[in-house]
Amino acid sequence: MNLPRGHAFTVFVAPSCYLNEVLREFELTKTNNDRLAKNTQNRGQKLDDIRQRLEFMDLTDDSLQTIRSMQALIDREIPIALESFYRQVRKTPETRRFFSSEMQMQHAKGAQSNHWKNISAANFGAEYSAQVREIGAVHARIGLEPRWYIGGYAVVLDHLIHAITEELVPKKGLFSRGGTVSAQKLGDAIGSLCKAVLLDIDLALSVYYPDVTEKAVRATRDEAIEKEQTLVSRSFGSVISQIADGDLTGRVHGDLPLFYIPLRDNLNAAVESLRATLEVVNATAQTIDTTATQINGAAQDLSHRTERQKFSVEKTAASIEQITSTVTLTAARVAEAHALVTDCQTITEQFGVMVNGATGSMAEIERSSNAISTITDVMDAIAVQTHLLALNTSVEAGRVGNGGAGFKALAQEIRELARRAGEASKDVRKLVTASQSQVTAGALVMEGINSGMQTIITRVTKISDHLKAIADAAQEQAQALHNINGAVATIDQGTRQNAAMVEQTSAASADLAGKAVHLRDILETFQL
Repeated sequence: MNLPRGHAFTVFVAPSCYLNEVLREFELTKTNNDRLAKNTQNRGQKLDDIRQRLEFMDLTDDSLQTIRSMQALIDREIPIALESFYRQVRKTPETRRFFSSEMQMQHAKGAQSNHWKNISAANFGAEYSAQVREIGAVHARIGLEPRWYIGGYAVVLDHLIHAITEELVPKKGLFSRGGTVSAQKLGDAIGSLCKAVLLDIDLALSVYYPDVTEKAVRATRDEAIEKEQTLVSRSFGSVISQIADGDLTGRVHGDLPLFYIPLRDNLNAAVESLRATLEVVNATAQTIDTTATQINGAAQDLSHRTERQKFSVEKTAASIEQITSTVTLTAARVAEAHALVTDCQTITEQFGVMVNGATGSMAEIERSSNAISTITDVMDAIAVQTHLLALNTSVEAGRVGNGGAGFKALAQEIRELARRAGEASKDVRKLVTASQSQVTAGALVMEGINSGMQTIITRVTKISDHLKAIADAAQEQAQALHNINGAVATIDQGTRQNAAMVEQTSAASADLAGKAVHLRDILETFQL
């Protein structure tokens, strides 16, 4: 890798890590220089800085032009001068250790040659200043002491001065060669070159040992800073120590440097604000403690009431379940009774039909009795007529005399038959009369039975309707009780969940109360 253009006197490179670091720095230097070239503000500042140095060294445009007039000579002599320099490097252990190989020396020599071309061109602008400062920063990081840095310039500058003198001073002799410049011109040339070299050294060492001339000022400033720090530490430290111990009554008092007055006021205000905040927090913690205790007590009462409610709901659920079973059983029995009543109604209706038939039979019997009574009347009339016929026969037999004995016997038989027929007719009449009376009474009874059966049928029908309505109502009640049982079961489950939640709430409120007490104990460690 070739070292980048712009490396001036980077002749001391460490054997290992220093070389890699220098190479990286060189690569970064070019990148940073390109970036810095785009930054107008930084470029302007560096340009003002280099102009100030040029003006102080009296490196005018004529001086720069004088250097440019020697550019070809310088570029020609630089490789020879650097060869003399590296001979010194090889002989000196303190400088030789910065190189791990001859190749590294050749790379460094090439970079220095390129940098000397910038010097011989007298191109002392912002980019040149940035490059030289970067080189100085690298030298400082690798530990190159300024004596070797300046000594290297001395070796090169010595060779260049001799070369310029030999080139410009007139030579004596027939075949002498050389210039014809005056001593003034020669002095200007050598002086301008020395100024350019010193400018390069100045820019490199300005970052190598910054503020070297201000050590005494820095020491005085450090002492003042130390006194100021002691005062500030004592003033603020006591209050901060009190805050660390939980005492918020301390304040920063006394005179302080003007810069620290806002800090003092802010600290005092912060402590006061913290104290007021902690007082509010303390009062709030006490309120939370009281409220948490009340909530805990209420949660405990609610827990007990919920537990009792849970038992009550369980008993109610059991009772409703028992009632549901009873109503269901009652509905089944009512349905069974309704079926029995329906059967009874059917049998009663059949019995009513039979009673109606019996009533009709009784009416037929009554009509038959009336007919028998009519026949009995006829038989009575026949008995009377037979008796009359017997009397007539006896009368006629008496007229006939002995010849009518047969007729007399016949009339006697007829009378006896008429008597017996009359008596039988009377007996039959009595029986028919009694039968008619019984049939009439039976008909009346059957009519009453028929009326009663109709009443029973009507009542049984109504009972059947009532039992059906009762069965339907019982079924609806059973369904309603089943729904109520489900609702009570849901209430029971919710009550159990509420009981568990109440237990959790009670535990949380107890924990909150404990934490409130703990918070209050912590706040009591502060002195407000």
